[in-house]
Amino acid sequence: MLTLIADRRATTLSGAAIARVREGLGGGTITVLSPGEAVEIACAEAPDLAFVRAALEGAAIDAIATQAAGRRKKLLLADMDSTIVTAETLDELAAHAGLKAEVAEITRAGMNGEIDFREGLRRRVAMLKGLSVAALEETWQALGFTPGAHALVATMRAHGAVTALVSGGFTWFTGRVATTLGFSVHRANVLLHDGRVLSGAVAEPILDRDAKLAALRELAAEHDLPLSATLAIGDGANDLPMLMEAGLGIAFHAKPLVAAASRARIDFSDLRAALFAQGFRAAEIVEA
Repeated sequence: MLTLIADRRATTLSGAAIARVREGLGGGTITVLSPGEAVEIACAEAPDLAFVRAALEGAAIDAIATQAAGRRKKLLLADMDSTIVTAETLDELAAHAGLKAEVAEITRAGMNGEIDFREGLRRRVAMLKGLSVAALEETWQALGFTPGAHALVATMRAHGAVTALVSGGFTWFTGRVATTLGFSVHRANVLLHDGRVLSGAVAEPILDRDAKLAALRELAAEHDLPLSATLAIGDGANDLPMLMEAGLGIAFHAKPLVAAASRARIDFSDLRAALFAQGFRAAEIVEA
């Protein structure tokens, strides 16, 4: 099944665009999921996504191919920073110490796979030694949720899925995000402090790319689910192992390395696209 999703903030999925793609793929049945926003096209074989993207002529439209059977997943594993929330929480926290640019550069290198994630995390946290814990609350208050985040979690929960937030960030934030959005599980790193200031250290062991993959496997096994029944979504290099192993792994507005390696990606649309890719119609989406 090929799903086409338009970035509703920038464009409309036109009949002409749908027709070009459908004709090039052999004329499969079209089902409208959301008028002007999302359709699915039945395909006899896996579609050539390079052809599909060329047929879309540069429009802000995502194309995701999935197996027709088992499309609706029973376990969601989501990254937090730049996926469920719009910012990198550690970078925003560093802004309170006047170090956002320096910390953001290390974050960028880590998310692009240029340095080891654990090494980069230790370096960034060490730079924040002595920062008041009040900066955590200030950072939280300024955070924004990615459009579609509420709908993604609420809709999958409403249809019986387990929802997990697994982050290389900190439990201080994941706990609040999980409570606000309704994630049933959250895991992240523990930022150490004495109640007044940050110690400049993070508790070991560090939750990294291997831990994210382990969480996917563990939660699937705990709920007696095959990996084919799982959805993982993230944007950085530390998300790639779980994206590659999940039944549906989606790179969301991802770093180039991650987007190139992923089987599915959302480049333009919001997080509702992950629901359309599973065959949900607009009327089935639970909006906040």
